[in-house]
Amino acid sequence: MSALKLSGRTRHRDAQAGFVMAVASMTTVQLGSALTVPLFDHLGALATAGLRLGWAGVLMLVLVRPRRRDFTGADLAACAVLGAVTAGMMLFFMLALSHLPLGTTSALEFLGPLAVSLFGPGHGRRVWTVAAATGVVLLAEPWHGGLDVLGTVYALAAAACWAGYILLTQRVGDRVTGLKGLAVSMPVAGLLGVLIAAPAISTHVTWPTLWIMLALAALSPVLPFALEFLALRRLTTSAFGTLMSLEPAIAMLLGFLVLGQTPGPAPAAGIAFVVLAGIGATRTGARPETEPLIAEPSGAEPRLQEAV
Repeated sequence: MSALKLSGRTRHRDAQAGFVMAVASMTTVQLGSALTVPLFDHLGALATAGLRLGWAGVLMLVLVRPRRRDFTGADLAACAVLGAVTAGMMLFFMLALSHLPLGTTSALEFLGPLAVSLFGPGHGRRVWTVAAATGVVLLAEPWHGGLDVLGTVYALAAAACWAGYILLTQRVGDRVTGLKGLAVSMPVAGLLGVLIAAPAISTHVTWPTLWIMLALAALSPVLPFALEFLALRRLTTSAFGTLMSLEPAIAMLLGFLVLGQTPGPAPAAGIAFVVLAGIGATRTGARPETEPLIAEPSGAEPRLQEAV
């Protein structure tokens, strides 16, 4: 068998693995969000997001234990920026979720990945982007009006953060081996989240809710962000952005199962469109086979990225 055929099959397997990781990530994110909504009455959206981020940062430090010598100065700076964007993404999403249904919030937030799919590096076929955009419109049903303005603003801010998160995650994932980059960015996000939410946390937190938030932090964001890190090593950012079109559909399904939020005919049709876009993005979205060089700290020779 020719090397070309082997390369094509390897890239297709990578795309399939990236698809599975991305879907698992989206499912755990939305399940964590659905399980978090009932806590809003007690903790509030800001304290809930801050505690989840704080615990996630602690968990990543304990589980991965990054070392300073594994990073250049530029790598640490990129991880810090990624952490700030991650904090914004989760805080704004939780605030939007306190005003809007889970499916609608996720549909609006998906505009961030959709922008990456349209304009990002390695942009994929426009047909999948168009299908994804059509699905999101059907899911959000803007013709009905009545969307909460503040919730919409929060969701769009989360969308902007998500676009930056996708681009930065791939950059950090290519430069730093394993999950070490995430083990730096998540503590930064956790510190920012706790500082921003500190007044709400000090007012509402109790020991039982503290341990509940630890469990929710492990479910989301620790597990899904780790899966996204690995998925973005196998998919282009544009294919990943299009693949994220599945998230509003997953959110709507879990909103129905967990929160009793029932979708209408138009959102049901939207699910079909976003599933189609996700499948198409998977078949065309494998990253080219490259071996990026990683600059070692202290002027050492570049090294090849380790396999995941």
